[in-house]
Amino acid sequence: MIGREQARQAISNYVEFPVARVMGRMGLTPNMVTLLGLAGAGVGAYLIGVGQWWGGGIVVLAAGVFDLFDGALARMSKRESRFGALLDSVVDRVSEAVVFLGILAYYLATGDDLGSILVYVAVIGSIMVSYLRARAEGLGIECKVGVMTRPERVAAIGGGLIIGHWLPIFMLLTLGAIASLTILTAIYRLAHTARMLASEDEN
Repeated sequence: MIGREQARQAISNYVEFPVARVMGRMGLTPNMVTLLGLAGAGVGAYLIGVGQWWGGGIVVLAAGVFDLFDGALARMSKRESRFGALLDSVVDRVSEAVVFLGILAYYLATGDDLGSILVYVAVIGSIMVSYLRARAEGLGIECKVGVMTRPERVAAIGGGLIIGHWLPIFMLLTLGAIASLTILTAIYRLAHTARMLASEDEN
């Protein structure tokens, strides 16, 4: 059975680097690709806010794909930099928040309280998942454990929007899954970090 790391390596070899090579020939820089992803998230959020969920879902998925290529382009073109890594992380968080804002705007406009609450909890859970990894790594602990990380969230939101355009309850279920799984992942990462720190202190 193929694990996450093997699948990630296969995507890098057969998707990321070939597309990144084309982007490089077009004159795009890694930071430009990162910002194009943010622009796509903004367009997707607007479509979601006005009720065009299927279009918004497609754009959100397409924008999420850019997250694969900026790092690959940086490595391939030898333009890796600490600022580029920082910009990528910041834009990832902003892009996700913008998409959630589009969903929240729609639910507020339609008076859907449950949807609004689920969006809020999903945002908090998503922030905590990312924050705990960053804080743990700042303490020297690798913390990639758990499910519902950014790639899974992007895929879930995009798919939920496309199906939810015709079956609205599906988007509520998707948000509920994101909210619950991100909270569980945050708790798991906190426990993992505490366990690793305790182990280091013992040594």
